[in-house]
Amino acid sequence: PSLKIKVNSHTDSRGNDDYNMWLSQKRAESTVNYMISKGISPDRLKGEGFGESRLVNECGNGVPCSREKHQMNRRSEFIILE
Repeated sequence: PSLKIKVNSHTDSRGNDDYNMWLSQKRAESTVNYMISKGISPDRLKGEGFGESRLVNECGNGVPCSREKHQMNRRSEFIILE
């Protein structure tokens, strides 16, 4: 109950960069809000969207990739801060 968590959310490279930044921020906010709805105190949570700036593979702009490879980049990561 004392852990502090940061949610880092990401998108794949499809869509324009500004939209993906907005989308990842909304993903982070939705994840945090879900956790709050399950009883986790808001002062223990924060979220940040990174858009497509931290891809886990080579699927950047203009690189042909499978649906499965793009899916790997659409994620939220939970970072324990304290």
